[in-house]
Amino acid sequence: MVNFRIISKIIGSLLFIEAFFMSWCLAMALSFHEDDVIAFAMTAMVTFGCAFVFLYFGRNAENVLSRRDAYVVVTATWVVFSFFGMLPFLVHGSLTNPADAYFETMSGFTTTGVTVIEDVERLPHAMLFWRSIMQWIGGLGIVFFTIAVLPSLVGGSVKVFAAEATGPMRSKMHPRLSTSAKWIWSIYMLLTIACGLSFWAAGMGWFDATNYAMTTTATGGFSTHNGSTVFFHSKTIEYLAILFQFLAGINFTLLYISIFKFRLGAIVRNSEFRLYFFTVCGATLWIMYLLITRLGYGYESAFRSALFQVVSFMTTTGLSNDNAGMWPHVTWMILGLLMFMGACAGSTTGGFKCVRVSMIIKVLRNEFMRILHPSAVLPVKINGQSIPQVKLISLLSFLTLYVLLLLATTGIMILSGIDITNALTIALSLLSNVGAGLDTNIGPVMAWADLSDSLKWLCSFLMLVGRLEIMAVLVLFTKSFWKEN
Repeated sequence: MVNFRIISKIIGSLLFIEAFFMSWCLAMALSFHEDDVIAFAMTAMVTFGCAFVFLYFGRNAENVLSRRDAYVVVTATWVVFSFFGMLPFLVHGSLTNPADAYFETMSGFTTTGVTVIEDVERLPHAMLFWRSIMQWIGGLGIVFFTIAVLPSLVGGSVKVFAAEATGPMRSKMHPRLSTSAKWIWSIYMLLTIACGLSFWAAGMGWFDATNYAMTTTATGGFSTHNGSTVFFHSKTIEYLAILFQFLAGINFTLLYISIFKFRLGAIVRNSEFRLYFFTVCGATLWIMYLLITRLGYGYESAFRSALFQVVSFMTTTGLSNDNAGMWPHVTWMILGLLMFMGACAGSTTGGFKCVRVSMIIKVLRNEFMRILHPSAVLPVKINGQSIPQVKLISLLSFLTLYVLLLLATTGIMILSGIDITNALTIALSLLSNVGAGLDTNIGPVMAWADLSDSLKWLCSFLMLVGRLEIMAVLVLFTKSFWKEN
């Protein structure tokens, strides 16, 4: 049976962390003397109070989690966090519709970057900061953050990590998962600080630099201005955004080995990174050629626009420096494939992940070889490590579910009156946590407020499913999961 006491205890402790960050926003609201002080004061108190309630119900729980408990606690945490996270929007009045508020909050925590707020510049500073900090917390995972900060809270932390981590394989840099989590979060923090200082040096104010640093390294894409990075009219800022988006798309364990262990060759030898790097290069050159020959772009502007959009879509960030909806249709196909593919496993990005694409390519290659050599033993290897058959079966299952969900969602969108181009790209962007449609009606820098409430609730669910990589959520809807044995 599911141990609801330990789940309640963990959620209660996590709500304290969420309330703590709300208190940061309260302090910012007080410093700017804006009208969201009451909103953050009330929601912080409500969140603190509910945290005590959850802790009370879990007061006698032992810090031991079964695998079943881990999947429940991970999904429940993201749902509950988003529920309390939407309260500041509702109390302040920035959003008055619960469907809109929950959609916005789930988009933040899952780092999707979709927004229903058409004019973000009207929001108070603290509200903008809350949107950014949601994405920064969700970048590496809410529960994974807890493992780093409160390792004693989750006795079955390895199971929780398995339920929330991205990618088919789990790499550890230290025997103790809590130590690994601290190192990964340290890299994440350093990357964020470096990004913020770089933006500030390039001409951003400290507030914009802080917010864009958090959403860029989280590959989330929330902006403090309606025009995204176009607002700043700075080539330097755009190139810096490209750099830090690209770095955030690399496996953080690989970054740790390369930077802190001084093994720079490890990153070059990694097959997933090579696929990531050469895909970015190839797609950039292809789109750059199309922009020059079909739209008359100059060489530098074509290179910068193409590289920015390629990295933004592949890392599932959703930032924009151009209107890709006005580009040739073939570029939509390229960017759509990048949205599906995603960057590296173990990063802050969404999508299918490069390592899975690499595995599929090698499986297909082996099948062609098996036609010529039926008795040959052809293992699938990634970075010299043989992939067990069970992992390959899981890969096929994941791909099948991904495609079925994509088709089903596209069908629902079409039945709701959305054109097929938008329907497909919206479904793909939500499942991949990109948050950017390709049509001019719903584009990278525009709101999705025109969707009906029912579609917004569906989109919120899809963002959660995409962030937790489908299986961790859908397993809760199976009959066997809730059986006692």
